[in-house]
Amino acid sequence: MTLTSQRQPGADAQPQPVPASPGSGRFGAGAFPWVMAGAVALSVCGASLSLNGVLRGWAWFLPVLTTVVVVSLTMALLRTFRAAPVLVAAGGLASLAFILTFTFFRRDSIAGFLPSQATLDALGRHLRRASETVLAESSPVAPNAGIVLVTCAALGLIVILVDALALPLGMPATSGLGLLAVLVVPAMIKPQSVGWLGFVVTAAGYLVILASSQWFAPDARTEADTARNPGQIRRAALTGAVTLVVTLLLQLVVPGFDQGTFPQGSRLNPWGTATGLNPMISLGNSLRTPTGEGRITYATNATTPLYLRSVTVDRFDGESWSPDDRNASRRAGTGRMDAGHEILAPEQTRQVTVVNTGDFTSPYLPVPYAPESVNGLTGRWSWDPATLSIKGTDTNSRNQQYLVQSSVPKLTTELLDASSAPVQGVPEEFIRPPSNVPDIVRTTAESVTANSRTAYAKAMALQRFLRGPDFTYSLESPVQGGYDGNGLSVLADFLSQKSGYCIHFASAMAVMARLEGIPSRIAVGYAPGRQTGATVSVAGQGALPEFEVDARDAHAWPELYFQGLGWVPFEPTPSRGVVPPYAQDSSTSGGASTNDQNNDGLVPSNGATAPSSTPPAPLPLPGGGTADAGNQLAPALYTAAGVLLLVLLAASPRLVRGGIRARRLRGTGTGRNRLAEPPLVWSELQDLATDYGVRPEPSETPRTFSARLRGSPAMRLRAESNPVGADTGSGADTGGKYWPDAETDRAVTVLTDAYERHQYGRPAAQDGSRRGLPEETAVEHIGQVRRALRRNAGIVGRLRADWLPRSVLSRWGSVAGWPLRVLGRAARRTGHGASVLWRRTRSGLRRLREG
Repeated sequence: MTLTSQRQPGADAQPQPVPASPGSGRFGAGAFPWVMAGAVALSVCGASLSLNGVLRGWAWFLPVLTTVVVVSLTMALLRTFRAAPVLVAAGGLASLAFILTFTFFRRDSIAGFLPSQATLDALGRHLRRASETVLAESSPVAPNAGIVLVTCAALGLIVILVDALALPLGMPATSGLGLLAVLVVPAMIKPQSVGWLGFVVTAAGYLVILASSQWFAPDARTEADTARNPGQIRRAALTGAVTLVVTLLLQLVVPGFDQGTFPQGSRLNPWGTATGLNPMISLGNSLRTPTGEGRITYATNATTPLYLRSVTVDRFDGESWSPDDRNASRRAGTGRMDAGHEILAPEQTRQVTVVNTGDFTSPYLPVPYAPESVNGLTGRWSWDPATLSIKGTDTNSRNQQYLVQSSVPKLTTELLDASSAPVQGVPEEFIRPPSNVPDIVRTTAESVTANSRTAYAKAMALQRFLRGPDFTYSLESPVQGGYDGNGLSVLADFLSQKSGYCIHFASAMAVMARLEGIPSRIAVGYAPGRQTGATVSVAGQGALPEFEVDARDAHAWPELYFQGLGWVPFEPTPSRGVVPPYAQDSSTSGGASTNDQNNDGLVPSNGATAPSSTPPAPLPLPGGGTADAGNQLAPALYTAAGVLLLVLLAASPRLVRGGIRARRLRGTGTGRNRLAEPPLVWSELQDLATDYGVRPEPSETPRTFSARLRGSPAMRLRAESNPVGADTGSGADTGGKYWPDAETDRAVTVLTDAYERHQYGRPAAQDGSRRGLPEETAVEHIGQVRRALRRNAGIVGRLRADWLPRSVLSRWGSVAGWPLRVLGRAARRTGHGASVLWRRTRSGLRRLREG
C-alpha cells in the first residue's frame, strides 16, 4: 500500500541498506557494554572513596570494590547477549544478592553464594548491628560487618541506578544523580567534606559515561560527534569552566555551606546544625560548630557549677559506647523519681533548677543529677530507674519549660576514700569490662593505678593521668588522625597520640576504671554554661541567676560508682568543665578549668551572686520560647521544598512527554546509520496531533489519518501568512482562508509512507536491509510537523500542548480510571446476575403457584 497520488519528490527515497554487524545496535555486542560498565564502576568507586572518614580506615573498600565490579560486569555480560533491559536490571540485582551472600554470609548460605533461611537470619543480625553503629557511634565509624554490608548493598543499587539512567532510559547526563546521592553522605558528615580525590575520580567516571554514550551512540538531535564537529571540544571546555566557577561560587550564596572551598573543607549542611544531642555521634560536630545552636537557659540555686545531664551511655561492646534505654523497666511520669540505692552520706544538698530548652530538640531531657521530680512538662515522659535519664514517649525536649528538684550528697575526699565496701545492687552492664581490650589500654590502667589501694585513689590516679601535661585537648587531631570515635581501637590510638576531646577522655577513664573493678558509665550533656546577666523569679526561691549553654558546651564525662555514695562524676578532660572539690588534688588551688571562654561566671566570688541590673523575669510558661536564627531558616527551607515539589508536579506532564518523544526518536546503530523505528515515530506523530487537537480515530487507517491531518486547519498556512502566488506544491485551489504547507505535507507523507512500508511491506530479512527510518530524517520531519502545529495553535494552545499534553493526560486518566472501570464492570455483572436470578426465581414461584 502506497500513497502514489500524493507522494512528493524524495518521498520514495529509502534508507540505504546498513549491513548488520556484531557491534551495531545500542545494546548489542561489541565494546560499548564493557566500556560503559567500566565507566559506571569507575564513577561509583570514585564516589565511594569519599566515604573514607565516614568509615574508619580502608578495610571496607575491598568488599565495596568487589561488589561494584561484579554487578557492573554482570550487566555488561547480559547486555552483550542482547538481553532485554528489564532482564539486565534483574541480573544486576541477582548478582548483587549473590556477591553479598558470598562476601558476608558464606557459611550461612547454600554453595557459598545462594541465600537460605540461615542467610536471612544472619542478615537481620547484621542490619541490627549496622543500626546500632549509626545510632551509637560518631564518624568515622568502625567498619564492622553490618555497616560494610549496608554500604556495599547501597553502592550496588547505585550501580544499577546509574546504569539504568545511562542506557535503557537513555539519560546519561541524569546518571549523575546517583553519584550525587553517594557524595551527599560525606558532604554532610565529614568536616572535610567530599575531598579532592573522591570528587575528581567521580567526575572522571561521569565524564567517561557521557563520552561513551555520545561516541558509541550519538544523538542525531545534537552535534555531539567530535570526529565530525571540531567545535565540540571548545564548547565542552567552556561548559566545564562555567560549571567549575558555579561550583565554587554556589556555596557563597546558598545557605548551609560551612566555611571552606568545595569539595575540600566545606561541609554541606542545608538544614542547619543539629541542635539535638545525639549521644556519642554528633558531640564532636557540635563542639566544632563555630556558632552555638540549640541554646538552653536555666536558673538554679546551686552554689557550685551545674552540669545538665541528658542521657547515660552505659553499654560498651568493645566497638562503641551506646545508651541502653531499658524500655521494659522504664516508669511513666516524672512527678516522683528515686535512684534506687541508699545514700549514706551525712549531708544531702537539695537544688532547685528551672530550665527552658528553647529550640534544643532531643528525645532526652537535660536535667541536673540526681533528679527527684520534674514538673511543668508537656507530653508523656518516662524515666529509667537505673540511670534516672528522662525520655519522651510521644514528645521531645523542644520548647519545654520545667522545674527540677534534685539532690546530691555532699562529698568529701574522706568519704570517698573510706567507701571501700563491696559494690552491691549495680546492674552487671555497669561493671562488666569489655572483651578484647588492646594491650596499651590494659597496661596503661595497670601502670597508672599501680600504687593506689582504694577505688577512690585509683579514680584520682586515672583522672590525674588524663589531665596531665602529656595530654592535650583538640577537636581536630582525632579527625586528622582517623580515630574520631569511641571504640577500643580508637581508645588505643588516643592513648598513643594523647590528643582528643571529651569523648576520648571520658571513654578512656570509664574503660580503665572497669578494668580496675570500679563500675563506670558515661554521662552526656552540657558542661556548666555562662551567666546571661538576667535573673528568673521562682516561687519560694526568689530571684535566681540565669545561665545559658549551647552546642559548643556539649560534653561527656565519666561517672564512677561508690557504695553508699552512688554515682560520682569526675572530670578527666583538660580545659573543659569544672573539677569538683572532692576530685581536686591538694596542689590545685581551684576547681575552675583553664577553659576561660566556657567558664566565665561559673563560680561566684565569695559564694555570692553578683546583683544584676536586669529585673527578675518570671518563670516562663510551658509552650513559650523563641526560635533562633538557625530555626528561622527551617520554615523557609520547608516552603522552598514544597514549592519545588509543586513545580515538579506541574512540570511532570511536560517532562514525561519530552521523555517519550526522545525515546521514540532515538535510533539504533552507529554514526549516521542510526535508524528510528517507524512504529514509534508514527506513534509520536499521532500523539503530537492529539496534543494540538487532531485526535486519531480508532477506525482510521494510517492513510486516512494522514490525509485528515494534512487537511486540518492546525497544519495549514493562514491566508495572510502565505504570499499571493506562492508555490504550495500541490496544485490545489488556493482560494480561501488556509493555504497548504508543502514542507509539512511532505514531512507527514514521508512518515506515513515509512510506517506503511514497515507494517505492510516485505520483511526486512527478505530485502537484506534493516527496516527503519534514518534518525535525522525522523527528527527533522517530526520537528517540521511540530512547528506547523505550534504556528497555528495560538498562545493558549501552545501552552496547553507543552504543559498539559492531551496524549499524556489521557493515558494517566486511563490508568487512574482503571479501578473504577473494573468496579463498574463487576457491578454491572453483579447486577445482571442478580436480575437473571430474580427473574428465574420469580418464574419458578409463578410456576409453583400455577401448578
